[in-house]
Amino acid sequence: MVTTQSESRCKARTKAGRPCRAAATEGGLCFFHANPNKASELGRKGGMGNRHSAAENVDPLPRLDKANAIRDAVAQVIAEVHSGKLHHRIASSLAHLLSLQLRAVETSDVEQRITDLEKQRSTAEFTGALDGDLPSVSSRKPAADETHKA
Repeated sequence: MVTTQSESRCKARTKAGRPCRAAATEGGLCFFHANPNKASELGRKGGMGNRHSAAENVDPLPRLDKANAIRDAVAQVIAEVHSGKLHHRIASSLAHLLSLQLRAVETSDVEQRITDLEKQRSTAEFTGALDGDLPSVSSRKPAADETHKA
């Protein structure tokens, strides 16, 4: 007995209403139409397989408030990817975040330096103004009647 193509296809319809194109089993339905719960179970298992949970054996990152600490954290991430402790996708996300943190730290450092310089300048101007109010004896100009006495 020769089977035609339509006889070897599943007799069920897809959610879109079209005929299912999968190969039929002995009951006339494909595996998934014959076992509808199996499709969702396998989909769940497949989806769980590509999830990357936080690695438990990865060392915690240090406090990232200095450029040197960020440099050390990048070195740590590289070492953990190389050793297989850390998945490369997680490392890629961390690299982006570490880059943002480095820019934030550098900006903060520049702002602090500017603030310190402005304080130093204000202090120097204030000290100079005080010195200018009290002229020293050697820099005092003689009065008009003192120049004619000689």
